[in-house]
Amino acid sequence: MRKILSSRRMQSFLHDPSAVAGLSILLFFLFCAIFAPFIAPMNPYDLLAVDLGNFLLPPSWMEGGMAQFPLGTDDQGRGILSTIIYGLRTSIIVGVSVVTIAGLFGIIFGMLGAYYGGLLDAAIMRAADTVFAFSTTLIAVLLLGVFESRGVFTVIIAICIADWVKYARTIRGSVLEIKGYPYVLAAKSSGAGDFRILFRHILPNALPPVLVVMAVDMAVVIMLEATLSFLGVGVPLTEPSLGMMIAIGKNYIYAGMWWMVIFPGATLIAMVVGINLFADWLREELNPKL
Repeated sequence: MRKILSSRRMQSFLHDPSAVAGLSILLFFLFCAIFAPFIAPMNPYDLLAVDLGNFLLPPSWMEGGMAQFPLGTDDQGRGILSTIIYGLRTSIIVGVSVVTIAGLFGIIFGMLGAYYGGLLDAAIMRAADTVFAFSTTLIAVLLLGVFESRGVFTVIIAICIADWVKYARTIRGSVLEIKGYPYVLAAKSSGAGDFRILFRHILPNALPPVLVVMAVDMAVVIMLEATLSFLGVGVPLTEPSLGMMIAIGKNYIYAGMWWMVIFPGATLIAMVVGINLFADWLREELNPKL
């Protein structure tokens, strides 16, 4: 532990206040999402725990508010604080799943295309160019309109289909440069197989730029999930989502029920800002030119 704390990278992180703040925000939201059943005052999606008589209550510090609903309630009588905590689960699950799945496929496709070249590389890049020509949001909306079922898993698959391109293009550029390095040529001349060369010699050295893309893409995916849910094509009403909360709250914003939009919106912004602060430090740390 002492060796880790004294390492150059850890010291760089600890001396960067924005990076520490960003990671602290992420860890706080992650803690809330994991322990939501124990932290949230109520389960907003348990019909036995929801009372319609508590609908549209203001925050507890305002006139008419109740202590058990610190941030007020929505039109179904669900506590805003509890719904936000459960909504964090959806945002984090979608963000982590998409970055992992799309990153894995993008890395494999881009690495194989760059290493072998020829027809394989041309086919992968033409497919990537086709997907890249359209907005990720548009592709996700079209795919979600085609899928019969709706839910978190469907949202993840739809975004992954549109999101793998950035990983493939990023690692392809790194592999094209690295595969001509002397240590790769030496491995080939020593009789090492393609699998060993790719995953032992090339991938570890081509991965840093992809890690930065993953960090930045996490925020993009979380915002995209919220956007899809806001538009009504993401997760269904029976599942928690910050975007769905904002979509419902906008119907009451002009009636003075501002808490239904402000609090989930502020949570979404804070989470994206935290990710971007940490991603900025990671980009500087993993960039050899800096």
